[in-house]
Amino acid sequence: MNSLLIFYTFLLNFLLLIALSKAGRDFYSILGVSKNAKTNEIKKAYRRLAKELHPDKNKDDPQASEKFQDLGAAYEVLSDTDKRKLYDRCGEECVKKEGMMDNTDPFAHFFGDFGFHFGGQEQHHETPKGANIVMNLAVTLEELYTGNFVEITRNKPVMKAAHGTRKCNCRQEMVTRNLGPGRFQMMQQTVCDECPNVKLVNEERLLEFEIEAGMQDGHETRFSGEGEPHIDGDAGDLIIKIKTVPHQRFERRDDDLYTNVTISLQDALVGFTLEIPHLDGHLVTISREKITWPGARIRKKGEGMPNYENNNLYGTMYVTIDVEFPKQDLSEAEKEDIKNLLQQKSNNRVYNGLRYS
Repeated sequence: MNSLLIFYTFLLNFLLLIALSKAGRDFYSILGVSKNAKTNEIKKAYRRLAKELHPDKNKDDPQASEKFQDLGAAYEVLSDTDKRKLYDRCGEECVKKEGMMDNTDPFAHFFGDFGFHFGGQEQHHETPKGANIVMNLAVTLEELYTGNFVEITRNKPVMKAAHGTRKCNCRQEMVTRNLGPGRFQMMQQTVCDECPNVKLVNEERLLEFEIEAGMQDGHETRFSGEGEPHIDGDAGDLIIKIKTVPHQRFERRDDDLYTNVTISLQDALVGFTLEIPHLDGHLVTISREKITWPGARIRKKGEGMPNYENNNLYGTMYVTIDVEFPKQDLSEAEKEDIKNLLQQKSNNRVYNGLRYS
C-alpha cells in the first residue's frame, strides 16, 4: 500500500513538472508583481529591475544576459493587453505559437537612457552625428509625487533608400601632381566615395516616458538616436527636460513642500484643527491648542516630496500660518471686554526687525 502511494506521488510530481515546463516562464515572478498588477506597476517594476540586472552592470554574473532576456520577455508580454490575456489563459507557449513574441529589447527603445553609462567610460562618436533636440515637458507636482507614464508622439525624419548614388564620406587628402621633369606639387584635394542615394521620410514614432517620483525640475532624460538625422552618420538624441507647472497650494524646494494656511483670529487664540489635501489625495492634519501668531510655521516631517534616489525617504512640509483679523468695527464695550480678557499692557516699541540677533 505504501509503495503504491509513493508511486502515485512520484507520478503526480512528474506530471506537474511536465505541465510547468510547457507553461514556460513565470513572467509575474520575474517582474516581482502580482497577477492583478496594473500596467503602470509593470512598467515601474521593469524599469527598476532593468537598472539592476543589465549585463553591463553585472559582468561577474554568468547568468546576467539570461536574466535580462527573461526580464525583457516578461515586460514585452505583460505590458501588452492582448499578449497578457493570452498568457494568462495558457502560458508562454501559447503566446509563442501565435507569433506574438518578437524578442525586442524594450530597455533600448522605450525609456531612454537611465542617467548613467555602463562600464564607466566616456562614449565617443567616430562618425558624424545629427543635432540633438531638447523638448520641455510640462509636468504637475502631482505627477512628480506619485510618478506617471506619458506617451510622446514624435514625427521623426527617417532615411530611406532612393534611386541613384551620392557623394559620401568626403575627406581631404594630399595628392602629388607632376609639373614636369623634376617638378612636383603637393596639394590638398577633396576625395569622396560613391554611396547609395537616400531620402528623408517623416515617420511617426511613439515614445514612452516615465515621470519618476521625486524627479527635480530641469531633470533631463536622453533618448538615443531620436534626434535629427545625419545623412552620413548617426542621428542625434532627443532630450526630454522636466518643467514643473506652478501649483495652486504648494511650492517645492528640493524635497520639501511649502504652503500657507489662513485661519481666523478666533482660531489663532483658542486653537484649531484642519486638514490639508496632499498631492496624492491623502489628508495632512494640522492641529494646535495654544495661541498661534501670524507667520508661525508648522513642520510636518515625512510629508514632503519623495527623494529621487530613494523613494522611501520624504522631505518635510512647512505650513506658514496667516491670521485673518475681523474687518468690522468694535463697540467700546467690546473693546473693554477684549482688554479685560487679554490683560495685556501696552508694550509698543520701535526697533530694527531686520537686524541679525
